[in-house]
Amino acid sequence: MMRKLFLVLGALLALLAAYLCLWPVPIEPVSWNAPVPPGYTGPYAVNQRLAGLRTISLGQESGPEHVAIGRDGRLYTTVASGNILRMAPDGSAQEVFVNTGGRVLGFDFDAAGNLIAADAYRGLLSIAPDRKITMLADRVNGEPIRYADAVVVARSGRMYFSDASTRFGAREWGGTFEASVLDILEQSATGRILEYDPATRAVRVVARGLSFANGVALGQDEQTLFVSETGRYRIWKIALEARDLDITQASPLAQLLFDNLPGYPDNLMRGRDGKIWVGLVKPRNATVDRLASQPFMRRLTLRLPRAMWPIPPAYGHVMAFTEAGRVVADLQDPSGAYPETTGVTETADRLYIQSLHAHGLGWLPR
Repeated sequence: MMRKLFLVLGALLALLAAYLCLWPVPIEPVSWNAPVPPGYTGPYAVNQRLAGLRTISLGQESGPEHVAIGRDGRLYTTVASGNILRMAPDGSAQEVFVNTGGRVLGFDFDAAGNLIAADAYRGLLSIAPDRKITMLADRVNGEPIRYADAVVVARSGRMYFSDASTRFGAREWGGTFEASVLDILEQSATGRILEYDPATRAVRVVARGLSFANGVALGQDEQTLFVSETGRYRIWKIALEARDLDITQASPLAQLLFDNLPGYPDNLMRGRDGKIWVGLVKPRNATVDRLASQPFMRRLTLRLPRAMWPIPPAYGHVMAFTEAGRVVADLQDPSGAYPETTGVTETADRLYIQSLHAHGLGWLPR
């Protein structure tokens, strides 16, 4: 009897080992060297400045991932349902402005008042004040734009936007968060920055080689672009004249402005007085950093139940910096009560705090 029991247990263990080692997973992990985390010290010293956020209720909606004030003076925000909400700056008079049928992550307004949207499922869209949706770009050089993430419109009318991953599209892989986890675990660095020229309707690659290309913001002179590289804790400053620039190769056209941040940088938003705000959507995770040079273990991770994945805990953190790379504001809430802080929209009297999953729109008096 005992012999049979041991045989059964041995067979089960063999099956488990075979599953953990051989079961197909979608990622082909690339080894890289994660820098030693700086911790919450220096300009990132632990504080409570983001604690006690006031909240604007969004009803049944969640995930106010991006916030901007339109030319009509009203506040617009995107939410997880695919809706873009419009309201007064105090949160009153809320309405659904439009639903794109996808998930808009970032947006900006052009000179005509059109809302230019980076839709992670569909591509680059233009939404007119009368709510008509026009597709601007869903391909570049014959390849699909799989994960449009953030966009900014220059005074010239040209639009600069991130395609976070050419490997894992948000629609194909279960949503924006799920696809981002796959891309960051793989580290194949296929993210890129694209330019759309409305005069010619042409799309070109500005830069590539980014590990999950995310937030974008224009320099004040509109000669450079600031870019969040979420998967490797970095923020770049890239010349707009760059053409198909591989940022993994040294170039005078790309400057690493912030390296080894204490969290994953997300949205970039121009604030007042020349500053740029960034949200650190999650803190660093020691397990993730240890696995950086262990592709097999990262592959094995995806064979575990999702509850065992090394997803960092919630930790509220946003900061502002100058174009020269000096931190001028740092706001934190270690409790993570307002989760996944993706960015900040600064107005004359408020800071609106963006979030990937929060039920409500956070804000602080400025």
